Amino acid sequence: MIIQKEPFYKAIGSEVDVFEHVYKNKLPLLLKGPTGTGKSRFVEYMSYKLDKDIITVACHEETSATDLIGRYIIKGAETIWQDGPLTRAVKNGSIIYLDEIAEARPDIIVAVHSLTDYRRVLYIDKLGEEIQAHPDFMMVASFNPGYQKGFKELKPSTRQRFVSLSFDYPKPKTETSILSEETGIAENISKKLVNIGNKIRNLTELGLTETVSTRLLVDAAMLIQSGLSKRLAVEVAVVEPLSDDSDILEALRDLSALMI
Repeated sequence: MIIQKEPFYKAIGSEVDVFEHVYKNKLPLLLKGPTGTGKSRFVEYMSYKLDKDIITVACHEETSATDLIGRYIIKGAETIWQDGPLTRAVKNGSIIYLDEIAEARPDIIVAVHSLTDYRRVLYIDKLGEEIQAHPDFMMVASFNPGYQKGFKELKPSTRQRFVSLSFDYPKPKTETSILSEETGIAENISKKLVNIGNKIRNLTELGLTETVSTRLLVDAAMLIQSGLSKRLAVEVAVVEPLSDDSDILEALRDLSALMI
């Protein structure tokens, strides 16, 4: 996919400069951080900035090396080979973005090893072939180290194959600016939404699996900007996505109602 319109992204550190140098040196890049902190948007922004095609794969527990590399399919009376997204990226010099790579099956890690070192080669066992990566090919992966546990944790030997960037929730002033610039909402409302987000993030005693992401705050801001009441927007875009526990939801509703 070639992104035609520049995605909105507000840099909060040196990540743009790092990405450009990683791309120039043909190195793989790992983005680490919680859900909704801008990792995917950042990759889209950089693909636009570098004018490169991007292929995104949302990894899950059933994602296998075959899904990435390719498979034989039946077409009419013939059996033909169909390249997977990774093979297409390697051949065409695209950016491949493996979102939440630690969620995928272990054979994916094995499959990408030879692309994450000096060889930059993809082995296709089913064809008995190896493909040298196009000079413009780049591998980017992401994962959430705070969420992944046990067997879903990336091994140190895998991590050390990547240059790594850490993402986290922006500082309040920056996050307020992101909400206002992306949605057009008034700054005073953006500040209230960010305050709610930070308050919930600090409520560690609730034991939430995931906390309030910048993405959820942007969703709430969009709903408010389109005319939905502020309290209802916060309830459906921020509170409800966090839990199904009625007691936790009630506590979060009461908290947010006091703050907006």
